[in-house]
Amino acid sequence: MVRFIMLGGPGSGKGTQALKISKDLNLTIIATGDILRQGITQDNGLGIKAKEYVEKGELVPDSIMIEFMKKRLLQEDVTKGWVLEGYPRTAFQAEELDFLLEDLVQKINYAIYLDVSEETMIKRSLSRKNIDDKLETIQKRIQLFKQRTTPILEYYQGKHKLITIAAEGTIEEVEQAIFKETKVIN
Repeated sequence: MVRFIMLGGPGSGKGTQALKISKDLNLTIIATGDILRQGITQDNGLGIKAKEYVEKGELVPDSIMIEFMKKRLLQEDVTKGWVLEGYPRTAFQAEELDFLLEDLVQKINYAIYLDVSEETMIKRSLSRKNIDDKLETIQKRIQLFKQRTTPILEYYQGKHKLITIAAEGTIEEVEQAIFKETKVIN
């Protein structure tokens, strides 16, 4: 049973790698952005609460996010394993996720940190040409990411679950490095 958490800054390739690995290993991809969008459109109590924060451009509180994660991790398609992208974003969320996974009798194999330079993050983010991918916005996201990342990396390092991958290479090179380090494919 393979369960990975993808960590990395904007433009590090975590979404790309999560998608590629999920396809290659036939795992469910759990993307936090998708969970939030789906939850908000369903217009249930949880979605309504989240919508208030999203519409203001604020982060959805941890208590709401963990409820979304719990609902998602209880769905049938995750029984073969999963790749989680976009969560956790803080050490507190990482700890809460561990408690949730323990309750659900699920364990992560690894938290995979895709390490790229700030220059690469900016270059890749700008090349996506998303409406919100402007240099100033990207630089703010990178700073926020750096502030939050060290505690998350330390948390997973302390649990012996962290694998750091030099992710400056091609999509295929990075995926092969992940497989080599995690020993998923011999």
